[in-house]
Amino acid sequence: MRKINLIIFLLSTVNVLCGQELNCKVTINTDQISASDKRVYDVLKTAVFEFMNNRKWTNDVFRTEERIDCNILISISERPSTDKFTATIQVAANRPVYKSSYNSPLLNYNDKEFTFTYIENQTLDFSESSNLSNLTSVLGYYAYLIIGMHYDTFSLNGGTTYLQKALAVVNNAQSADEKGWKAYDATKNRYWLINNYMDASFIPLRECMYNYHRKGLDIMADNKESGRAAILESLTKLKDVHQAKPLSFNLQVFFIAKSEELINIFSGGFPDEKAKVMETLNEIDPTNSNKYQKILNQ
Repeated sequence: MRKINLIIFLLSTVNVLCGQELNCKVTINTDQISASDKRVYDVLKTAVFEFMNNRKWTNDVFRTEERIDCNILISISERPSTDKFTATIQVAANRPVYKSSYNSPLLNYNDKEFTFTYIENQTLDFSESSNLSNLTSVLGYYAYLIIGMHYDTFSLNGGTTYLQKALAVVNNAQSADEKGWKAYDATKNRYWLINNYMDASFIPLRECMYNYHRKGLDIMADNKESGRAAILESLTKLKDVHQAKPLSFNLQVFFIAKSEELINIFSGGFPDEKAKVMETLNEIDPTNSNKYQKILNQ
């Protein structure tokens, strides 16, 4: 009896310690099409869920409660043939804040260049060294991007290994027919998102991700003033990125995720903080200037 109890304990411990990295919620939206064959979308949803959540993306050990919360919304707009789909894929990811129940948004990006083939019950195969299918390459790309961005917030440039893996997925897909992988497809796509992150001009952005979260948000439970000051300093560093690459795609992606959070953080700041953060935000994120007026009005 004691031996059986020991086995049960060991199995439960393995489950706690060896959980995969992602806690990914998957939604398939078919509102734009006449989806008479509902089953294929249910099967696709399960396949994507298992692909994201059951695969080991790193060699690190994650406890169940440490898994990275993220969401994938695939909105089908066309089904040209039985196995071909035209869609968008919206990818969101959050990061927990120390001594808090709050989750800070890291990414909220709607990728509009997403076409793929899928046959019901097919195995979703993925390789780091080749482009096996557009569906799994896109999913693998975003898995590595999420992990890389998450790691960057806990240690300076800590996500480099996984951002490089996302870059490798892009490089493997250069001969693919599908859009989103090449520099000349568009100025805002998967190619530019990861290539910018790995470019020297964007080093301050990755430094900002670390300082903003680890030295800013993570200490706000103990010292709000010091946390806000660190976040403001991290934003000031982004002026270097803006000057080198005005209105860059990656800064836009950053502020899509962070603009509302910044309003909430600095609405409770001191008058001089509000003035300085408004000056900084209006310079590096002019698109949201009207939105940031809420900081002064609260």
